[in-house]
Amino acid sequence: MIKKFPWLRKKYLILALASFFLCLVLIIPARLTLAYYQAPRPQAILTLGAWIDREQTAAEIARWYPALEVWVSSGTPPEIARPIFQAAGISDSRLHLDYRAVDTVTNFTTIVPEFEHKGIQHIYLITSDFHMARAKAIATMILGIKGIAFTPISVPSDPDQSKKAKKETISPIIRDLGRSLLWIVTGHTGTSLQSVIDLP
Repeated sequence: MIKKFPWLRKKYLILALASFFLCLVLIIPARLTLAYYQAPRPQAILTLGAWIDREQTAAEIARWYPALEVWVSSGTPPEIARPIFQAAGISDSRLHLDYRAVDTVTNFTTIVPEFEHKGIQHIYLITSDFHMARAKAIATMILGIKGIAFTPISVPSDPDQSKKAKKETISPIIRDLGRSLLWIVTGHTGTSLQSVIDLP
């Protein structure tokens, strides 16, 4: 029947894709709501690296909450990062410096298996204010599909970095939402799809 009517195949494909996207739209908010309910307080800290002020903020938050472990994804080199946390009294046993990520999407995809392994359902998400909109969009997709909630903490931009600290445009957000969806479906992040310079 479908061979005789190729338009039916196209119709079913469109229907299947629409159903998949509808499921995502329903599943992600439901999983985030459940995570917030089951873990109303953050259980770990994730800092998106590249700027020292983000790591300084993470160290300060970690000092306030001594039970929380800290992950820094592709931040400053260890010889710079570790003293920042040591000065705040954060032991190496609480600190995880991870350098696998090459952009904002992989900041999340490389770390999320560790959160799942440790049963973490809620994290503090730390990044610069100009970067937060994109980080939250990606986190909603990648953390949300895994049932991990997040509480964002924005780090005010340094006036001396005003050139790079401009608010991001919508295009990298849309691109990285697409890459996040690709990761959910295929397990690949599509790093080669970056056509706009990524500000991690």
